[in-house]
Amino acid sequence: MKILANNKRANYDYFLEDKFEAGIVLSGSEVKSIKNAQLSLAEAYVDIINNEVYLREMHVAQYREANQFNHTEVRNRKLLLNKREINKLMGSVSQAGYTIVPTKVYVKHGMIKVEIALAKGKANYDKRETIKKREVDRELRARLKQY
Repeated sequence: MKILANNKRANYDYFLEDKFEAGIVLSGSEVKSIKNAQLSLAEAYVDIINNEVYLREMHVAQYREANQFNHTEVRNRKLLLNKREINKLMGSVSQAGYTIVPTKVYVKHGMIKVEIALAKGKANYDKRETIKKREVDRELRARLKQY
């Protein structure tokens, strides 16, 4: 499994609960560009429209060699999930405070996959706790490395 893009901000801004692996519908030039890791998940989010799941605002750079057959950089891309998974996501998102965020894009068995997570927003004090925990872990690793 080769990770092409990681959404570090999602782990900082949200409590990630359930994770799902989804396929993604792409055009040819998008596949080439994504496999060259020319994409960004920074502003991307997942939306459910008419019982279908879409990845919105994911930026995929144009593939230079595609010329006139290139794709638009930011568009809605359909995610491929089971009906059971879609129903679970729809039920959870209808509850207050829950959203769906993409966490990473990777290649698995030659196919491009997107990991999405059911997430609940963090308050500012939770974010400060996350920062403190990260600093303590970093300090512990540094001390263990000395010995």
